[in-house]
Amino acid sequence: MPTTRAVASSVWRAQPARRAPPAVRRALWAAPLALSVLFVLGVIIWAQRNDRDEREELRKTMISDALSLEAQLRAKLDEETLRVNALAAQLRNVSPAPNALDAQPEVVAGLRRVWMSVTWLDSRNRIVAHVPDPVPAGRSGAALRDDEPGLSMHIAVPIGAGPSGAPVGVVVARYAPAVLLKRGVPWWLARKYDVQLVDTLDQVIASTGDSVPRAKGDSYRVSFGGSLGDVYLQLTQRELNPPGLHTLPFVLIGGFLVLIVAATALLRRQVQQVTRAEASWRSEAAWRGAMEDSALVGLRARDAEGRLLYVNRTFCDMVGYRSDELIGRAPPMPYWPPDAIDEAASRMRRNLAGHAPREGYEARWRHRDGQMLDVMVFESPLVDANGVQIGWMGSIVDITARKRLEERERHQTETMAHHARLTMLGEVASTLAHELNQPLMAIASYTTGITNSLQRSAAPDPVVLGALERLGQQAAQAGRIVQRIREFLTRREPQHEPCDLNRVIRDAVALLQRELQRHGVQLAFALDPALPEVVADQVLIEQVVINLVRNAADALATHSGERRIEVLSGRVASHDPQLRFVRVDVVDSGPGIGGQRVEQLCAPFYSTKREGMGMGLAICRSIIEAHNGAFDADAALGGGARFSFSLPVTPPPGHPGSIEEVQ
Repeated sequence: MPTTRAVASSVWRAQPARRAPPAVRRALWAAPLALSVLFVLGVIIWAQRNDRDEREELRKTMISDALSLEAQLRAKLDEETLRVNALAAQLRNVSPAPNALDAQPEVVAGLRRVWMSVTWLDSRNRIVAHVPDPVPAGRSGAALRDDEPGLSMHIAVPIGAGPSGAPVGVVVARYAPAVLLKRGVPWWLARKYDVQLVDTLDQVIASTGDSVPRAKGDSYRVSFGGSLGDVYLQLTQRELNPPGLHTLPFVLIGGFLVLIVAATALLRRQVQQVTRAEASWRSEAAWRGAMEDSALVGLRARDAEGRLLYVNRTFCDMVGYRSDELIGRAPPMPYWPPDAIDEAASRMRRNLAGHAPREGYEARWRHRDGQMLDVMVFESPLVDANGVQIGWMGSIVDITARKRLEERERHQTETMAHHARLTMLGEVASTLAHELNQPLMAIASYTTGITNSLQRSAAPDPVVLGALERLGQQAAQAGRIVQRIREFLTRREPQHEPCDLNRVIRDAVALLQRELQRHGVQLAFALDPALPEVVADQVLIEQVVINLVRNAADALATHSGERRIEVLSGRVASHDPQLRFVRVDVVDSGPGIGGQRVEQLCAPFYSTKREGMGMGLAICRSIIEAHNGAFDADAALGGGARFSFSLPVTPPPGHPGSIEEVQ
């Protein structure tokens, strides 16, 4: 048997999930490409900054090396200058002769180091002595070493006066700058840089590099200063660092970017296909959902265990629950009545076993707000694409309105019959009231006459006189009651007049005093002595109080506890000083109203008493509303029922019972 999740996903549409906007979803395919481009740009920026920092570091190193090498070469050159000065000091004591320089050890040592030749010139710049041998004829300039190409430089130091006091001349030591560079530049520095001596015209005087042209890198030159003020020491990088974009990492990054572009193109194509398929699927699901939701019949699907798999909108509106609250729920269902769960569970097991009636069956469900509804359910097998039954599909029709209509028609028929009987009873009561009024008046008249006759006798019996007086009072009271009943049954406008509501209450209760004593009911009053007068029909208000007190006494007749009725009157607090109301409450300690609302209690022909006609509270409410008041009923705080009505102290201007008209 397939699982519930599989059934729900393969047969019915899934619940709509939170989705991104269409524009965002259409651009999601480009997210990997954008991230990859940002990554590549970040790497390129990092590499360029790293290459720049590396170049800056190399330049700083080259400057440091140039300054250090310049200091070393200057020190070496200063040392050679000191040696030439020493040679000049030795020649002061030597007689000028062509071979005067050959025996000097300083000359031999200098030729072994960097000197190319040493020349002794007299005061008139004529050669006194020269080593090595003089330059052969046909060659110009001083003799150079064949293995030391390039220009030569010299150090000239004056010799001063000789032994005879005559000036000796000048010693000129010629040296090769190339040899100075070879012997003064460290090997590791010569591998990193091409070291050159250049003049102000950028003419190379000497160099440590070969003559093969090559790509040169960054260079830096520093001036020797001193006697070589026009000569500069220049360091040039031998190997030029390749640009960052031509290195292997950037080649790999470029390939990666190409692959990402290709993958993004394929991904976009796939996303477009999926989007088209999804749009088609959603359109089909929307059409099917629209058809299901537009149906006036509730639809539900259950698996073999009774768990809900699908409900349409009509079903949700029918029971008052959302689809996400119902789908996946297992029995018992939240819409089953709490007092009929066992019956509903038994009916569900019967239906899941395949024994549901083909013609459908009636059930009673409970809406979320507590209202009951009647439904007609039709069950049919739910079969998947493989022909395997995976559950049951139910169609539910709400027949509550039809049932209520049938009940209303039946009740209306009974009401019409009851109303006919009540009309006849009203006519009989009116006739009786009219017929009884004459005998009662005759009884009162005869009683008054007998009393007067006895009082004129010589020795009247006080007991007989008291009995006759009470008989007259009762006859008069009976006449007033008959007259009020007749006036109440006669169709007329209420006779509004100012009246003391507390007195009306006491007069009305006095008529029921014997009935209350017969039922053993304790009566208590809590009347506000400062209660203002109201403009009302005293007879009708008295009838309302009588009806409420009698109903309370009837409710207490079968009550086993304390039998107590309390009548209260008082003012009603109001924010508007122009609207003042008084309120009368009749509270009993009986069984209460059983959670019923005032609308149901005051419905015509509705009664909780077996012999009741169901018109008392309806008439009471009509009388109070005719006085622009309010009628209410609720449970008392200590148990029992509380019936209350409110009346305005001053009716609206222009009302038939307004004070202006009464006065």
